[in-house]
Amino acid sequence: MSTDARDSTRETKLTLPKTWHAESADTMGSMGMFLAGLVLVSRNRYLAWPVALLALSSFMNQHPIRTKEGGSTPWTAVMTATFALLVSHSAMFTFTDPKTGALKFSS
Repeated sequence: MSTDARDSTRETKLTLPKTWHAESADTMGSMGMFLAGLVLVSRNRYLAWPVALLALSSFMNQHPIRTKEGGSTPWTAVMTATFALLVSHSAMFTFTDPKTGALKFSS
């Protein structure tokens, strides 16, 4: 019997323990990024708050060891949700002329 570790007859198939979870895509982060983009396009203030909570939940439930290379990080989802929240509420703080709807720079 050969004691060489490189001997091809001693090869076995790699099997992971059943208790290990398989790598999967971060669906909450992806869904949060998609909905944040939807809020940015539609400027829907009421959808911005659930997106912010979803991004915060994604950030709190992150698994850094299971993160795939090139995937979106929870920080990206949080920043996009924050930006969507600011953009959707920015219309409340602009001064517009009620007759024309245009921006009013002087009174």
